[in-house]
Amino acid sequence: MSVLTGDGGPEYVCDLCPNLCRLRRGDAGACRARAGGEKAVVSLNYGKLTSIALDPIEKKPLSRFHPGSKILSIGSFGCNLRCPWCQNHGISMAGAESPLHVETADPQGVAEEAARLSPAGNIGVAYTYNEPLVGFEFVYDTARAVKARGLKNVLVTNGYANGPYWEKLLPLMDAMNIDLKSYRADFYKRIGGDLDVVKANIRSAAAQCRVELTCLLIDGENDSGAEMEDMAGFIAGISEDIPLHISRAFPRYRYTGRAPTNLESMRRAAKIAKKRLRYVELGNI
Repeated sequence: MSVLTGDGGPEYVCDLCPNLCRLRRGDAGACRARAGGEKAVVSLNYGKLTSIALDPIEKKPLSRFHPGSKILSIGSFGCNLRCPWCQNHGISMAGAESPLHVETADPQGVAEEAARLSPAGNIGVAYTYNEPLVGFEFVYDTARAVKARGLKNVLVTNGYANGPYWEKLLPLMDAMNIDLKSYRADFYKRIGGDLDVVKANIRSAAAQCRVELTCLLIDGENDSGAEMEDMAGFIAGISEDIPLHISRAFPRYRYTGRAPTNLESMRRAAKIAKKRLRYVELGNI
């Protein structure tokens, strides 16, 4: 974080992600989960859970990490990207002022609940549903508490964070599912992101923990054969053993007038990806 000064008082730059939002006191950033405070950028969603469930690990989706197990999954609100087809927009596009049902939690309490659920097949905690990185402090503190109990940490993320934060979190994570939303720079620019940042974070994560990737396939947006060839080539360049989940999009958020992704488009994309990757799966069909 850096501090700027001006006629309107101190202005803080949130350096969690490449958006680098400039925030005066009380101003929320683009993610709606971080804001300018009295003396620094503060988290608005620390310990505020909008979703909590004991899910099958395959729902994250992770197909090659402790298959058949369950994981305590928690989420809050906010996201630092703006996908007009977002499947979880009710919480990802929400902020502290939104009329959400929120349960208050603390890191030790989440870790204790995860341990209590171990006899039911729970292996740890997954940070998911909204974009967990915008609640970095709570995820970090909770992951430490979970790790101290010998349980697993799973991050389900868009991978859009600046290096120092990403590298600080990596040693605590046992597995990740990272959204690779497209393999085109202009696509990422359109949703407020940067493809190169996500690619770099995928590479570093794959060197330290189990990584699986998800591409939400959207007709007419990221479903061309050439793009899937390029995406699969990038993934194979890291490891052909990284699973790719090609997920079906449904009418959501600002794309309510569209039909679900054409199943033939998904099968075609999977066939292309399988030329380079060992594990390609279709999801939400």
